[in-house]
Amino acid sequence: MDIKDLKSQFLEYLEIERGRSHKTIENYNHYLDRFLEWAKISEPQEITDDLIRSFRVHLNRVEDAQGKTLKKITQNYYVISIRSFLKYLAKRDIKTLQAEKVEVGKNSTKEVEFLEAEEVERILAAASGPDFKSLRDRAILELLFSAGLRVSELTNMNRDRLDLKNKEFSVRGKGDKVRVVFVSDSAAKALQRYLEKRTDIDPALFVRDEKGLAKFESDKKEKKKDKKSSGLRITPRSIQRIVKYYAAKAGIIKDVHPHTLRHSFATDLLINGADIRSVQEMLGHSSITTTQVYTHVTNKQLKEVHQAFHARRRKK
Repeated sequence: MDIKDLKSQFLEYLEIERGRSHKTIENYNHYLDRFLEWAKISEPQEITDDLIRSFRVHLNRVEDAQGKTLKKITQNYYVISIRSFLKYLAKRDIKTLQAEKVEVGKNSTKEVEFLEAEEVERILAAASGPDFKSLRDRAILELLFSAGLRVSELTNMNRDRLDLKNKEFSVRGKGDKVRVVFVSDSAAKALQRYLEKRTDIDPALFVRDEKGLAKFESDKKEKKKDKKSSGLRITPRSIQRIVKYYAAKAGIIKDVHPHTLRHSFATDLLINGADIRSVQEMLGHSSITTTQVYTHVTNKQLKEVHQAFHARRRKK
């Protein structure tokens, strides 16, 4: 069977039998297409140790238009996709390279960047004003920091799921897993003020402003680019622009993304004494090891505690 047909069946398997998200399938498709385009093979038997090794050398050396090479984590995404594809082929008893022979490289570990409490307050304060856009943007920023949401979780949220009375709601995250997230008092107030300004009947919690809506109506190219967008619902790209705009307005030098607020949410909890298992649940991480990236914050705090309190009697 042609390898491209097998790739299509593999993606269908991920969707139907494994229940993977649309975005995950889209990513697998992208990485496998790039591999097959480079390899120029037509049958699974042609995937060999040497072919994979040559492809990894190619990934490590290839440069984009700006002369930048691929990050190690991106290179690993290609390898993970190929491994998963090989496992699927083995499951169907199709002769090819054993998935176990393809090792995933180690990612370089680096500390996540987060905002100090004072920096968060400056960004929130930058989004002030009585107009619709300011109220919406303030609510977006408050909710990102209050609940530690991913951008996709924020944009997919419908307003009928929001319970401002109890300051909590459920969200469907990665792997289609549902978790309960909580809303702070300030976030609840910001959301209430924003929702009072809404005059439309669109179910989305966050929608485009009048200018954005006009562009949406007239710009057919944008509609083609963002096939998943419908009605007034705001796009992930718009959320990224909003966060960057207010970070710059607040004079924050750091490169701030929506995920920076998620990092800030997690580190804020840990600094104030939350246990890592609780933080794991609130972030929706399936593995504790993913959450442990935030422990650099508490490590620093523990050092300060040690210096302040250890062997105090010996100093006398």
